[in-house]
Amino acid sequence: MTVAATSWIFAALVSQRVGVIAVAVLICVVIFELIRRKHLMERYAILWLTLGLTLLVLAGWKGLLTMLSEAAGIYYPPAALFAVAFLFVLALLLHFSIVLSRLSDQNKILAQRLALLQQRLEERESKQGSEKEDRPAVHESSRAS
Repeated sequence: MTVAATSWIFAALVSQRVGVIAVAVLICVVIFELIRRKHLMERYAILWLTLGLTLLVLAGWKGLLTMLSEAAGIYYPPAALFAVAFLFVLALLLHFSIVLSRLSDQNKILAQRLALLQQRLEERESKQGSEKEDRPAVHESSRAS
C-alpha cells in the first residue's frame, strides 16, 4: 500500500470519527433543548442522552471501538459504531412498546370506570326524576292561600 493510499484511508477514518462525534453532540444538544422546552420527559431523555454519550465515547476513544469491533467480529470499526447505535435504537423501541402497552391497558381501565360512573349517574338521575313525578305538584295558587 502506498503512502498516498494510507493517508487517504486515515483521512477518511478521521472524517468519519469527526462526523460521528458531531452527530453525538448534536443529539445531546437537541435532547437538552427538548427538556428545557418541556417537550421531552426526563425519564425518556436519559435514554437518548445515554445514546449520545455512548456514541461520543466510542467515536472519541478509538481503542475501545476497535476492541469492541474485533470482539464482535466486525472488521470495520465505524460499522461497529453504527451497530451499537442500531442496537440501542432497538432497545428504545422495545422500551417504548412496553410503555405503550401499559398506557393502553390503563386507558382501557379508565374507559371502563368512566362507563360505570356514567351508568350510576344516569340511574340516580332517572331515580330522582321518578321521585319528582310521584310527588303531587304544588301550584302557585295553592301556596298563596
